[in-house]
Amino acid sequence: MSVEATVAPPLANPAEAGGGGSDLRLESVTKRFGSFTAVDDLTLTIPAGSFFALLGPSGCGKTTTLRMVAGLEEPSTGDVYLGDQRITSLRPYKRPVNTVFQNYALFPHLSVADNIAFGLKRQGRKGVDSEVTRMLELVELVGYAERRPAQLSGGQQQRVALARALVNSPQVLLLDEPLGALDLKLRRQMQIELKGIQTEVGLTFVHVTHDQEEAMTMADTVAVMHGGVIEQMGAPTDLYDNPATTFVANFLGQSNLVEGEIRTADGDELTVAVQGTTIRVPAERARVRSGKVWVGVRPEKVVVHAEAADAEVTNSLPRGTVSDVSYSGVSTQYLVRMPWDQELTVFEQNTGARPLLRTGDQVDLRWRPQHTFVLDAAQDASAGVQDAKVGV
Repeated sequence: MSVEATVAPPLANPAEAGGGGSDLRLESVTKRFGSFTAVDDLTLTIPAGSFFALLGPSGCGKTTTLRMVAGLEEPSTGDVYLGDQRITSLRPYKRPVNTVFQNYALFPHLSVADNIAFGLKRQGRKGVDSEVTRMLELVELVGYAERRPAQLSGGQQQRVALARALVNSPQVLLLDEPLGALDLKLRRQMQIELKGIQTEVGLTFVHVTHDQEEAMTMADTVAVMHGGVIEQMGAPTDLYDNPATTFVANFLGQSNLVEGEIRTADGDELTVAVQGTTIRVPAERARVRSGKVWVGVRPEKVVVHAEAADAEVTNSLPRGTVSDVSYSGVSTQYLVRMPWDQELTVFEQNTGARPLLRTGDQVDLRWRPQHTFVLDAAQDASAGVQDAKVGV
């Protein structure tokens, strides 16, 4: 399914799309609902033409942030700008911004074609029928033009909502969990296609989601929100490979976090004492340089070995016991109980290079030093774990 040849021509020049292709800026924005602070002193710049994702669990403030950009909520304090234009108090219809809502927000009494054409007709645009036809082709709804929203599936309704937003050539497109109604296969397909659309037209996309895969697949930049603030922001690979907090480490994928204490912190490498062994860490991957820490490594970076590990080549935690084996076809998840009674997780691709391990097997865990990260032990090692599990 594709979603874009129609709007590519009008969006080729963002200046014609409604405001000059300007950066979207939030400056010291706070939003309170009574005594509850939903967004807390948020300052953020989203470059024009970027695909930006606000990622976090329910109640973290991401949707409230989106609504303040759309004009559906007004900040308690702070301002929202598009370029040099302050839009904080502008009504939604006066902003060069369109929103694709989680619940579609289609007009039930209008046909699919009329839903898509609604904004164009209000603007007095010419050639509406041809633009609607092209958009129907792009979202694979040819033949559905005269149907009403109630006659469509949830996924089809979402495609109509996307078409209706894109055909209006906004400067910024806000996406509030836009793929939530689609099945897994179609959702993954749409992730790739939406990113392709955004790259082609150069339009700023701001995408709100709780789905880590969605954020990392589509966005140039991901901001992980928690408790009304941004915990960490950057390229998806940077956030995943080198998380700044235990919340990011646990919410964005899974992490093994083992307690340790920094032994040396000289030059480009740190050494950390962990349960009687020494772990090496590149200095740029350590958030603290002294005291007690959490030593982290992603499960897919760890290799299980039944023979003794060579500590000169890799980091190693010896003498574990396989406590659980979960086969999922492409990969196998191992839980390994270590001598200090902590279970660590390992993901291994099922290449067929060796037989599966079995419960009770004795193993060492190895990984490369450059895949290690170090976080402050004052942070809660379980932060973000439950949020990631429930997928809220």
